[in-house]
Amino acid sequence: MRGRNGGLVQVPAALSKNARASEVRWLTPRAFRRWVEVGLRGFGADGAPSPGWAGRMADRNGAFADLLFSSGVRLTEGASLLTVEVPRLRLEGGRYYVGRLARVVTKSRRARTFYASSVVVGEVEGYVESSRARVVRRAQAAGRYDDLPVRLVTHESGRHRRMLHWRDRDGVVGRTALSEATVGERMTLFTEGPAGPEPLWLWLSESGLPLRPSSWEGVFRAANDRCEAVLSEVMDEPPFCTPHMCRHSFALCMLVVLNHVMDRRMGLTPEERRDFRLLYGDPWRMVQDLLGHAQLETTRWVYLAPVAELRLRSLLADFVSADGPVSEQELVALFARLARESEGIQDLDEQLVAAR
Repeated sequence: MRGRNGGLVQVPAALSKNARASEVRWLTPRAFRRWVEVGLRGFGADGAPSPGWAGRMADRNGAFADLLFSSGVRLTEGASLLTVEVPRLRLEGGRYYVGRLARVVTKSRRARTFYASSVVVGEVEGYVESSRARVVRRAQAAGRYDDLPVRLVTHESGRHRRMLHWRDRDGVVGRTALSEATVGERMTLFTEGPAGPEPLWLWLSESGLPLRPSSWEGVFRAANDRCEAVLSEVMDEPPFCTPHMCRHSFALCMLVVLNHVMDRRMGLTPEERRDFRLLYGDPWRMVQDLLGHAQLETTRWVYLAPVAELRLRSLLADFVSADGPVSEQELVALFARLARESEGIQDLDEQLVAAR
């Protein structure tokens, strides 16, 4: 097969199906929501908060997982965000907010735009204002920041190329381009808060120190263990999730939604759809751009193998009526059908949904 640059490329479809299936998994939106509720937020099998839930930093963990699922960013990309890189809710609203990933933290080593839903941005802001602020105050009171080799950011400059101007404990001053700040450098960046220095690193541990990206693997494993313990009596296969599965699932959801927007809400005829593709690109390439993939083949045959095999456009054409836009319930049913007909997509058991 020829890639976008005209050269011959070997696509994952040439590999055995067993190899692909063992590496790639997806969750439908409702399966992911149940995993978050039970695994990260301490809900019970009945869908209500569990009495005596002793989980800590639940708002942090839920916001991080929702950010990955909502935006499709990779683990390290999302885990190394600074507070100054997080989109802020605006009074005029909007369903999605735009953020920018620094070049050095992306896998491709190219800066990339990401989009997070307003709900997720609100969750992140809630975490910043509650449990994050609390652990920062405790760390300041305990003097945990006093002996760290911090770079205190004094101000920013530049609009197109943001520069962080800093001063270290020895009085040495310097500046670092935000797009060039490595993961290690980001963990040393602090700012002066009302009660003393505070980390610019967004995600903090209970001790108030930057949470290393690798630590999130343990958070997800603990959530999987809790889902297994709580839901195994009411579900044959309780949902499980990894950080990279959030990215796979984001791709699946976006492809379904983008196809719906093009075919239904915009009312495109086949001829108009072809013209739209020429001007703006088709949903496959839109998802490719959102994921930051260099090759469309990676998006199509690895991340989105289920819908590639099921011919998503035909599935939508059979499913969606011409009476109006797809409702949330109809999308749930569509994802349920995808899960039934594809290997590797996790959804909720219909009997469990009915019981709730």
